[in-house]
Amino acid sequence: MIGAWQSSTKLTSEQRLEVLNLLNRTEAELGREAIDEGRRRIVVHGWPAQHWLHYHDTGLAEYAIANGIKRTTIEMCGGGIDEGLLDHVLKEHESVDWWTRGPMDVAGAEVVRTLQLLRVMLPVPVVEVPAGAVLRNFEPGRDEDAWIAQNNAAFMHHPEQGAWLRVDLDERTNEPWFDPSGFLLLEIEGKLAASCWTKVHELHPDRFGEIYVISVDPAFQGQGLGRAMVTQGLASLRKKGVGDAVLFVDESNTGARMLYESLGFHLEREDRLLRFAR
Repeated sequence: MIGAWQSSTKLTSEQRLEVLNLLNRTEAELGREAIDEGRRRIVVHGWPAQHWLHYHDTGLAEYAIANGIKRTTIEMCGGGIDEGLLDHVLKEHESVDWWTRGPMDVAGAEVVRTLQLLRVMLPVPVVEVPAGAVLRNFEPGRDEDAWIAQNNAAFMHHPEQGAWLRVDLDERTNEPWFDPSGFLLLEIEGKLAASCWTKVHELHPDRFGEIYVISVDPAFQGQGLGRAMVTQGLASLRKKGVGDAVLFVDESNTGARMLYESLGFHLEREDRLLRFAR
């Protein structure tokens, strides 16, 4: 325990509900996600992690989660930083990475990654896939291994997207929000060349769409497939009555940013990964 913070590697049933309630309240107040989707899933499913809980007289007031194998990465509900918790964690680790949402200047921190949240109003002009190519929906039980190989090849040097395992995909396709009709695959001469996985945020008050994962196999890059797949994914979202869509892109990915901007996406927010050292 540090101050009023309590630490646990596994939440009790009561703590899990308290955290979920805090996340939901925070999202209602901010009008955006309170924490990364992957870390929220850890809470929802009760999976192990380093959970930090801060109680006030009225109950749970703050929550942070730390995970990571090679490096400890922390995110706090709402996207802020608690200096007391940071100091405590740095006593146990030489350095720690901390995700922040929106503009935030913190002395002594190194910005190691910036994610941009982009948004576009629908519809957008649709680019047809190449003649002879086959555009179809993902089929559970058939396409998992091929998609993982294609996606990981496309994101070979990406810190997150290039290391998918079958368990990672299975976890997401078993989520209530998963809809294979929004998971598009493009085959060229029998090979999986590109994919666009979309998601509808059904429970959000604005019911918006998201380009969840978009990738083109390196062997097929440079043929305009990225533009075609993004627009096809956005078209599938529009058919479901979605009025706008978002996606996340690394600030350093200039090519992808230029593509999205040419399709009408605009910058809505920047999230930064800050590195702190002793």
